[in-house]
Formats: sequence, C-alpha cells, structure tokens
Amino acid sequence: MDTKALHQITYGLYVVASRREDALNAQIANTVFQITSEPPAIAVGINRANLTHEFIVASGLFVASVLPQDTPLAVIGHFGFRSGRKSEKFQGTDYRLSPAGVPYLPASLAYLEAKVTRALEAGTHTVFVGEVSQMELVQPGVPLTYAHYHQMKRGAVPKAAPLPPAPVEQAKPGRWVCKQCTYIYDPEKGDPEGGVPAGTPFTALPGNWVCPVCGASKDAFAPED
Repeated sequence: MDTKALHQITYGLYVVASRREDALNAQIANTVFQITSEPPAIAVGINRANLTHEFIVASGLFVASVLPQDTPLAVIGHFGFRSGRKSEKFQGTDYRLSPAGVPYLPASLAYLEAKVTRALEAGTHTVFVGEVSQMELVQPGVPLTYAHYHQMKRGAVPKAAPLPPAPVEQAKPGRWVCKQCTYIYDPEKGDPEGGVPAGTPFTALPGNWVCPVCGASKDAFAPED
C-alpha cells in the first residue's frame, strides 16, 4: 500500500482541551470534524495514552480551539510536544474558560465546547462524539491546516498523532534536524519567528537559539542525512 495516499486527506490543527475537577490540560489534534448540524455535534480523535484522553473520560467535556494560519510554532510545540504529566500546560499561557470551565485560546479563530455523547474505540485512539453546547467566533482569519504547517512552517509531528509524518523533502546540504521532534532547520529560510534571517547557516546561529517547535537546544540537532 502507498501510505502517501493518506496525505491527500485534508486536516486542520487544533488545541483540544479538557478538565478533570480543577486540573486543566490540552494537546494538539488534527482530527476534529463536524458530525451533524441539528443538533450540532463534532468529533475528535485522541490517543488513549495522552493525558487529555483521561481528562475527557473523567469530565465528559472537551473544547476545540481553531488555530489561525499565523500561529507561532512555539504554540504548537508547547501543546504538541510537551506532556501535561510533567508540566502545567496552561501556566503562563493566555487562556479563557468556556461556560463549562474548559480552557480555550483567545488567540484562536473560534472555539467549540462539546459534551461527550459517545466514545468509539479506534485502535490507538478514541473518537469522542460530542454535542456542541457553546461555540463562538473569536476573530476573523484563515485556519491553519496540517499541509500549511508542514510545508510553510516545516513543523514536526508528535509520535501520538493519528497520521504518518508528511513526506520529507530530499536532503539538502546545510540543513539540520532536531532529534527530539524532527523539525528541519533550513538555512535558506532561517527562522523568521526566532529573528534569524534567511541565509544564516546553522553553525552561525546564536548559542542560546532553540528549536522553534519543541524548544530543544542546538545540541539536539544533527546534520540531515
């Protein structure tokens, strides 16, 4: 089978959050989709090994924040490459609470709060179907898609994601790969979000430069094979 066929399916990128009593957690997810319009219902696919999965099971609630196209890589790295078991993801993060007390990002385009009505086991993931109890357009903008994230932002994919990593371009001299998240530093493009202009070789990066996705230091990078 040619798994590249899977990359022709379109995906968005979202921050999916839940709560367990007073504790809050969230993660990056790309499988959020509408099921019905009357009553409005959405579904989300969450890896059963993730802490967010435990929170959704405990509370029966989840909120999906729709990320804009200009979302910084650091936001995706924060929610997608760090475990809520090791750090409080919303500490120091700007967020608001939905009517049910579940966090969403005010920098998102919209958020949808849902109450779980059904949970379907699907291999490594659970598909939670929820009736939308609140939804709001936060600001205008263009939603971030997985294709844009990979092609324009050169982002990495968490190991627990339900889709295989996007096809990697042919290796080029001068590019370095983060061993923690597979982000590729391309000197032809630099790191605009980190203030590094195009044309800057990896060896010329400041000593305190870190991976824009997962925050790893320069020591975590290796030349691309």
